[in-house]
Amino acid sequence: MSSPTGPASGLPVRMPRPRQSGRHRRPEPVAAPEGAPALVLAVPGTPSAAVRSLAEEVVSIARSELPGLEAAIGFLDGDESEYPRLSAVLARAAALRVERYELARAAGREVAEPEGPAAVVVPLLAGPDSALTDRIRQAVADSGASAELTDVLGPHPLLAEALHVRLSEAGLARADRARLFTVATAADGIVLATVGGQEAVQAAGITGMLLAARLAVPVMAAALDQEGSVAAVAEQLRGSGSAQLALAPYLIGPELAEGLLEDAAKAADCPVAEALGAYPAVGKLVLSQYTAALGIAPQPQGTPVR
Repeated sequence: MSSPTGPASGLPVRMPRPRQSGRHRRPEPVAAPEGAPALVLAVPGTPSAAVRSLAEEVVSIARSELPGLEAAIGFLDGDESEYPRLSAVLARAAALRVERYELARAAGREVAEPEGPAAVVVPLLAGPDSALTDRIRQAVADSGASAELTDVLGPHPLLAEALHVRLSEAGLARADRARLFTVATAADGIVLATVGGQEAVQAAGITGMLLAARLAVPVMAAALDQEGSVAAVAEQLRGSGSAQLALAPYLIGPELAEGLLEDAAKAADCPVAEALGAYPAVGKLVLSQYTAALGIAPQPQGTPVR
């Protein structure tokens, strides 16, 4: 039986751990602020079960990094049933916020009237694509909701890491430069394939420089949606001494038209790695764009070049 001064004799006393001080103190976990706008992932491309699964995994990664995050998925080319259209998702997010406010007032709670955006829209795009971002912007306008549209996910060191991993998974690069083993099929030149025209190629080139530092091989960006671009870059790499090339898609996946990547690999006459997909860095960068828009957390830092 416990006494007023503590538990009965013989029972262990569980004291709270003192909070660590100084620069080595563990950071307090960040959670989504109460009433924060929803994160709405804008997914381009033709909707499918595989695309939805990818988007759900990206959102799951973001939720695991920020407890309490309210998130939804809107498809740029969605419908009104299986794959909800982006504009409809945004309209529902705005209506839900008003409904929650009215229910709280009806319950006698003192709550502030909603202000600011009802949603933060993050495009599921690694690099710039003006045609797609213009369509996303139009969907936001069509929704009638107050929403903030963020930038695309790259360029960023975390995407260079993701590209490295995808190449190593395909046996086209060493997993780690610090290891002493070699990969017989490792490429000595990388064609970094993107879509979105010249603007996308320039942005991909920045991440390409980070990838080149990781792999210690030349990396050049090319546009999948510009005829002859991939073949020309492959020829340029071979002309500078690269004999064994690989194609690395600087793409999440849904934005890629069917058959485009396979045609590019044939044009470059080289093997190809998988698209970035739901690599953990993609989810973290989606969350980074959301938190940066709200000003509640710093953007994630890339891993050091090895």
